[in-house]
This record gives sequence, structure tokens and C-alpha cells, in this order.
Amino acid sequence: QLQLVESGGALVQPGGSLTLSCVASGPNFEENSISWFRQAPGKEREAVSCISGRVGYTFHRDSVRGRFTISRDNNKNTVFLQMDGLNPEDSGTYYCASRVAVDGRELTWYCGFTDMESWGKGTPVNVSS
Repeated sequence: QLQLVESGGALVQPGGSLTLSCVASGPNFEENSISWFRQAPGKEREAVSCISGRVGYTFHRDSVRGRFTISRDNNKNTVFLQMDGLNPEDSGTYYCASRVAVDGRELTWYCGFTDMESWGKGTPVNVSS
């Protein structure tokens, strides 16, 4: 299993941008899809974005599509979440999580938000004026 560490969270004004990073240690990083979740105080955790192990597939929830971009650098064992046009509803602690692909098709063409195997401890994002 991977060990994951998030960073990049901060206080930002509405309309601003942030880039979150998820750095992994452990074997075979590119065999893992990586997903971002967020949780606001008093609310349930929600799925945000994900990316397959090999960069063939990405997904974003409706409320962030067009504003957030997910990417990965397998040479640096890192996944990035570029967040633009932030609004207060984007506030919360952001977590990355990993899942090992079960076959070649999933390796390239799948990512999701269930059966995650490893989690980071989160990085806080606060969008406020």
C-alpha cells in the first residue's frame, strides 16, 4: 500500500486558485488510481475528482467540473489538483486516497471513489473573504 501526504491547502479569497499536491511513497505508484475527497465541518465527506493510474481517464464531480483539473506525474509519485474559481462551498479538508488497479483496463481507463486502500491525513482549504 502507498503512504500519501497532501499539501497546498490554504486560506484563499473567493475567485482565487490553489494547487493541492498528493505525494505518495511506496511501490508501483502508477498502478494506483488516485482520488480526491473533501469534507466540510459538520458535513459528510464527498468525492471530488479522480485520475487513473496511467493518464487515460479523469473524472470531476459536477460542481467542480470546468474549475478543477487533476493531473499526475508518475516520475515524481505526485498527483495535483488545480482548483480555480474557488467559492466558499469548496472549503473543507481535502484528502487523497489510492486504489490499486485490478487489471490493465482499469489501470488506464478507470478511477472511482469506492474501495480506497490508502488515505492521507488531509490538507485544509478555506475559501473566505
